Amino acid sequence: MTLDGSVSRFPRRTEERVAQKKRIDVIVLREQMAAADVEDFIEQNRHLSDLVETFRTFSESDKQWKSRREFLFRNINDYEDPHVDQLLALSMVWANNVFLGCRYHAELLEKVKEMAEGIVVEDAPVFKTRDELIKQNQKR
Repeated sequence: MTLDGSVSRFPRRTEERVAQKKRIDVIVLREQMAAADVEDFIEQNRHLSDLVETFRTFSESDKQWKSRREFLFRNINDYEDPHVDQLLALSMVWANNVFLGCRYHAELLEKVKEMAEGIVVEDAPVFKTRDELIKQNQKR
């Protein structure tokens, strides 16, 4: 409260800045975690690696699984029991969007892309929507 009895917005702005800094720190940390770091993490956390390996689906190629596994390792500490199912669902949303071109709500895609920031997918397919294809053909 201020001297005149009104509620000050300063603490809220400070909280927002702290939250934004934490989000930035998480993004920077994720970017620093390269594929080699994932392999080191696996070696140091064998029990966690064994658990994550059980999440592979039979239809995933090695390339898809390697990328989704990295997604899981990068985010598993944020989704411990009983929220692992939510992480698995988010990892499938990300993988389906990247490898199959599936579309989801913009907020959901933004969230999973933020979670996957720094993951490099080599030779990822490029998908065009029907509208993009029609527009491309009309230009000819």
